[in-house]
Amino acid sequence: MRNRLVCSVLFSILLAPAFVFPADDCERDVTDPRGAMKPWEKGAWETGLYRNVFLEAGFTQEAIDAKVAKAWQDVFEGPNRVYFEVGDSMAYVADVKNKDVRSEGMSYGMMAAVQMNKKDVFDRLWRWSKRHMQHQSGPAEAYFAWHVKPETGERLSQGPASDGELYYITGLLFASNRWGNGTGIDYYGEARRILDAMWSKDSTTGITNLLNVERKQITFVPDRRGSRFTDPSYHLPAFYEIWAEYAKDGHERFYRDCADTARSFLRRACRSKTGLNADITDYDGEPLKRGFFPAAFRFDSWRVPMNIAMDYSWYAKDAEWQRDYAGRFQDFLYSRGMDTFEDQFNLDGTLPEWILPAGGFRTLRHSLGLVATSAAASLMSDRAKGWKFVDAVWNAKLEPYPDGYFDPYYDGLLYLFSLMHLSGQYRIIKPASAAPAGR
Repeated sequence: MRNRLVCSVLFSILLAPAFVFPADDCERDVTDPRGAMKPWEKGAWETGLYRNVFLEAGFTQEAIDAKVAKAWQDVFEGPNRVYFEVGDSMAYVADVKNKDVRSEGMSYGMMAAVQMNKKDVFDRLWRWSKRHMQHQSGPAEAYFAWHVKPETGERLSQGPASDGELYYITGLLFASNRWGNGTGIDYYGEARRILDAMWSKDSTTGITNLLNVERKQITFVPDRRGSRFTDPSYHLPAFYEIWAEYAKDGHERFYRDCADTARSFLRRACRSKTGLNADITDYDGEPLKRGFFPAAFRFDSWRVPMNIAMDYSWYAKDAEWQRDYAGRFQDFLYSRGMDTFEDQFNLDGTLPEWILPAGGFRTLRHSLGLVATSAAASLMSDRAKGWKFVDAVWNAKLEPYPDGYFDPYYDGLLYLFSLMHLSGQYRIIKPASAAPAGR
């Protein structure tokens, strides 16, 4: 939900050199002793199998496990952690550089915890979310205030953000499948509460469904204004498939339609040559320009390649387009230099004149978050070039940039997610009694 904060920030002009995307030259593959990558043809829902790209790249399982464990330790336990325990039973994930707590980060933390089988971390984050962020009554009942203060939980904004709820619901369904509902928290009941409340909101009180029911797409914000448009990084078709399978609320067909619609939307939103997408669009995928906020590929946008890769890994229902997208997107970034590609672009690949500041720093940088998500796209790659992105995230470190900028929150969480995806540790969590599909 990063756009809600940055939209209120004054922008500065950075005059950047013009750049013409060298499509023909850029599309040439590279030479790598590992040869072209070989993406799997079927998704894990069908096969029950998850690809370990790092192992294919030549790293040992011991080194891979250590790499993922170190990332978890850095984000959740180390001196620069973003996870903070409160008393005996609660905790929060903070955007430490912005000194706030967001539904985005809390729900991301819960997803990481359930994937890594960290029940205590998951439960602590949920209890803090429920206590300080979830509306217990009123028009937004069961939704979450997207933006609160650390420690006290004082709400800086009462409004919800649709991406937080998307992750909360999916994480709770996975927790129900992994740990059951008899250990102190009724995870399934909590997920259903959000979903059932979602279906009761029709905008008459100013709050809407998380999903635009007519468009079958996620809203930017579930209120009268924010429900008129969307954010491509909120489109996670794989999560709707999970809702259709495990929510059991009578809307299964609708959720599957939402998954299909999200895939079609992403085709429209990702530009043909570069693969880049705007961070805010209308429901047709067309970029939105509002005042001094021109349409561009920037912070929220980084998540799109990883979201598409997750859908490919789990379901592979749009595999041909997704493989082509990965090639175009990685071709473009490679053309900017594997160690130097920037983190904000116009959709044609030129550098933007308006640079969105991050943490007070108004500059382009080679950001770990984008290094991480572009590497996750290698799950779909059928070219040798994909290995270069895998190597890049393997060699990356969660540490301050040369100019002192440091974002252990957003960079850190995307980095952790990418390592989990590329090591086969970001999975569909089925009920313990369910036999793996395809076996």
